[in-house]
Amino acid sequence: MTPARLSGSVAAVDLGATSGRVVLGHVGGGELRLTDVARFANQPVRTLDGLHWSVLELYRDVVEGLAAATRQEPQLASIGIDSWAVDYGLLRGGRLLGDPYAYRDERNAAAVDIVHGTIGADELYRRNGLQHLPFNSLFQLTADRTAGVLDLADAFLLLPDLLGYWLTGSSVAERTNASTTGLVGVESGAWDADLIERLALRPEIFRPLVDAGTDLGGLAPTAVRGVGATRARVSAVGSHDTASAVVAIPATGPDFAYISSGTWSLVGVELERPVLSDASREAGFTNEGGVDGRVRYLHNVMGLWLLTECIRDWERSGETVSLAALLEQAGAVTADVPVFDADDEAFLAPGDMPARIAAWLTAHDRPVPASRAELVRSILQSLANAYAGAVRSAARLSGRDVGVVHIVGGGSQNALLCQLTADATGLPVLAGPVEATAIGNVLVQARALGFASGDLEALRALVVRAFPVTTYRPRSSH
Repeated sequence: MTPARLSGSVAAVDLGATSGRVVLGHVGGGELRLTDVARFANQPVRTLDGLHWSVLELYRDVVEGLAAATRQEPQLASIGIDSWAVDYGLLRGGRLLGDPYAYRDERNAAAVDIVHGTIGADELYRRNGLQHLPFNSLFQLTADRTAGVLDLADAFLLLPDLLGYWLTGSSVAERTNASTTGLVGVESGAWDADLIERLALRPEIFRPLVDAGTDLGGLAPTAVRGVGATRARVSAVGSHDTASAVVAIPATGPDFAYISSGTWSLVGVELERPVLSDASREAGFTNEGGVDGRVRYLHNVMGLWLLTECIRDWERSGETVSLAALLEQAGAVTADVPVFDADDEAFLAPGDMPARIAAWLTAHDRPVPASRAELVRSILQSLANAYAGAVRSAARLSGRDVGVVHIVGGGSQNALLCQLTADATGLPVLAGPVEATAIGNVLVQARALGFASGDLEALRALVVRAFPVTTYRPRSSH
């Protein structure tokens, strides 16, 4: 183990499906400290041909955030980018062929049938180890192929890799995020050339795979014009945001489950080897790549999207809705509330979430909440129940003992959700840190530079010291 040297500052670009941020991280001498530099909105845009990301606007916001970071820290050493998974840009001759589709776009449904007509779900799981989700990249790429768009492309870049390419000119595929495409072998960790050929996806568009911590180079002159003169390098990190978040789980032993709670909730355990049994596939568990070759064995739960979409619907009339007030009112609800399946694909698309929840409850002969407070309580209880089921299944299917549940990300600030999760799992819940994704991003950069050292457990020890958690214990009455 190489000892950590000196200290320094790095910038983490952390992009979510509703917002993005640039965070400065200072690491060294056993210290870990974060400073917010910039935050900006990120919303998909619906056009005549579907739902897209405004990726050029997103890149502009990233560059402006990095400019602010370099002004605040002129000796910035490194930059790393993480984002949500599966969405990508197609390029030809370095030119983006169109705004990337957002994963909630409806075009993917037909592509699922085309893929499964070529390769069965059971064989696909043995190859890629992924939970079936209709928006995984292989389905999206199949939609592009059938539309004729793929014929025009000479490069496929997931969004963090696309932004990294614009910053540096380096065209690569970071491995943790590539593992979510469905086109990386779960055992080999390499692009599955046979699967790519069977799906007629043109192997030449896929970039070389690199590991988190790989140096991607300095800023290209075009990026320097926006960011400013800096000697900072750009580094690959766990560019799937959950991969970065799992690095920052403040665990002190191996018997933990994690919930990375945000727009989506990713619920699982960390393993050394994938679980590829039929029972695992039928339970909807995925084996995604983690930093240092770990396996993120997890189940995707719809997450706080359910609540934010309700609020967005209520605000369409011009009303301002306070989340804090809603949560306080939901916490005061004492009567039992109906619960629903938070995993149902009926809740995937944007728009009119209260009506869709009501329709689901009605179709299943369950009462519809009479007030917003009861609906919010119903959403949180449904999520807590889904979390508990996923934790129990992860433990059973993997053989991993679970004694504690860590909730990180935005959901860790939701005290009612954390308590309901402790009640539903019957396990203590440790909430925090909120900015786990940015922290994990920072730590991988810092280790690559020598500001930190050791394995994931050593990095997590820094998180334990720097970021206190809040403990929620199961209530005996539940």
